[in-house]
Amino acid sequence: MAFLKLLARNQLALAGLVVMALVVLLALITPLLPLADPNATNTPARFTEPFSDGALLGTDHLGRDLLSRLMWGTRLSLAVGFAAAVIAATIGAAIGIIAGYYGGRTDNVIMRVVDVLMAFPYILLALAIVAALGPGLMNALIAVAAVNIPFFARNIRGITVGIANKEFVDAARLAGLSNTKIILTEILPNVIPVIVIAMSTTIGWMILETAGLSFLGLGSQPPVADLGSMLGEARSALITNPHTSIVPGVMILIIVMAINLLGDGVRDALDPRLKSGALSRPLPATLVDRTRQPGGPADETALLHLSDLQTQFHVGARIFRAVGGVDLRIQPGECLGLIGESGSGKSVTALSIMGLVASPPGKITGGSVFYRGEDLIGAPYEKLRSLRGRRVAYIFQDPLATLHPLYTVGEQLIEAVRSHYNTPKDEARAHAIDLLKSVRIPNAEDRVDNYPHELSGGMRQRVGIAMALANDPDVIIADEPTTALDVTVQAQILTLLDDLRRERDVAILFITHDFGVVAQLCDRVAVMYAGRIVEQGTTDEILSHPAHPYTSRLMACVPELGGGQRRLEAIPGLPPVVDNLPEGCAFADRCNKARDACRQGDIPLDTLGQTRRVRCIDPETEEATA
Repeated sequence: MAFLKLLARNQLALAGLVVMALVVLLALITPLLPLADPNATNTPARFTEPFSDGALLGTDHLGRDLLSRLMWGTRLSLAVGFAAAVIAATIGAAIGIIAGYYGGRTDNVIMRVVDVLMAFPYILLALAIVAALGPGLMNALIAVAAVNIPFFARNIRGITVGIANKEFVDAARLAGLSNTKIILTEILPNVIPVIVIAMSTTIGWMILETAGLSFLGLGSQPPVADLGSMLGEARSALITNPHTSIVPGVMILIIVMAINLLGDGVRDALDPRLKSGALSRPLPATLVDRTRQPGGPADETALLHLSDLQTQFHVGARIFRAVGGVDLRIQPGECLGLIGESGSGKSVTALSIMGLVASPPGKITGGSVFYRGEDLIGAPYEKLRSLRGRRVAYIFQDPLATLHPLYTVGEQLIEAVRSHYNTPKDEARAHAIDLLKSVRIPNAEDRVDNYPHELSGGMRQRVGIAMALANDPDVIIADEPTTALDVTVQAQILTLLDDLRRERDVAILFITHDFGVVAQLCDRVAVMYAGRIVEQGTTDEILSHPAHPYTSRLMACVPELGGGQRRLEAIPGLPPVVDNLPEGCAFADRCNKARDACRQGDIPLDTLGQTRRVRCIDPETEEATA
């Protein structure tokens, strides 16, 4: 049912499914229909016009009923096309799996043979096989299947090579499973969707190839007809009696178009990335549909002010409230740390600021983002584009994924500058070298011509920082930029960011899940859970005396060096799914202080002292004010 729902979302694929289902149904019930004998000749009634008495579609040059021959011919063409597809897919997949799994000399020999076969045009190779075997529908089927085996073998071999080196296959080998068992239980289940997709997109071609051989007289032999032989017999009367060609030609067109449309839909429905929308082309800016009023007035003293920001993901009938009303303020030269478990909404909050959440399925449904007092939510794309990278810059978590692998780091730094300013290329290159020097990359004059893969992880991250600084932004949003780095490089990156923000008075929103990073870099901290801020305050206040139970439990999970032996805590349970958030406090089910009042109504983010705000009806006030 889930597969059919996904398929139904593609209207063209659904139309192809309906048409193909009707064609197959008619082919199956053909023996039960009161049709004339398809091979019975009636020369006096030759070339009867369509819609004549006793001949709905007319007759051919021998007076045979075209409707009957069309029905039986369609049945035969479908049977041959599907049979050829199954044979080619089975043999080709087996060859591809063996080549990809065993590799080495086995792979080399098999794939060189496949390359030789693919060097011949399909139709010429099919003609050669039929010429060797002799005319006949069965020989045509063998020829069509044979010429398509290399296509399946090459596709499946490529998939198998990637799967054969995965950890779960290595684990199966270590468990003592035989190669045959591994292929059947580990490789084949992962390859079957690819085989189905390949079949669904090639059956149409196989039907066409079979029809082409029959058209040339090498397939179905008289008096038995398929769609191709009907076309071949009617070509001499194409001008005088075009209906004899149009009838089988239209049926071939309908079948091939329906199969191709259906095949595209099957591919989309079986591809997990397409299922989730990961390959959908996103809008240039996040869709804005503020069902609620924008947030309150802007804080004129804040460089960046998020007011009741709400972002959702609409996936089918489910609505994921990833950001459920976030309020943040960042002053010039200040570093605000945003901390929380994975999935708490930190990155979505950061991406929402400049409308970078992918739409579909993302949608900003409420609140405001003020930059220097101007609301950016719903701003024209040209305005957002002028600010992206120029006034508000991003440093992403994995620079190897965000830097383009085919361009040098210098070319990408130059592009970051010239996309906003009409700077001569030589001047932009000199600026790129200066940027690399500012982030302390040695031999910057040489490194500027390196590709991302030629740099270490720490250097790539520094290039990402340099790109963020290319246009002297006012705000830098750093999304866990030190997660994949070792401790030494992490310390260097943090020191570099701290120096840069003090020298340039840059405001930083630093997203992390590491309290050590927060202590080293951040002036204030905001703790996030289930899409909402649960506690805010200065770094010293939060780290010394956390007021929210979630903050306390998070900190208790962090090991301390030199602090003696202590129990390393863990937070029980899992965060709630944001498409079904509980009433009241989202942390209540995991909190050891929860009571009935915690599960009733909305819990506001109340002020606690002069600089602290906590979303809890029973904060740890005594410790917090001590």
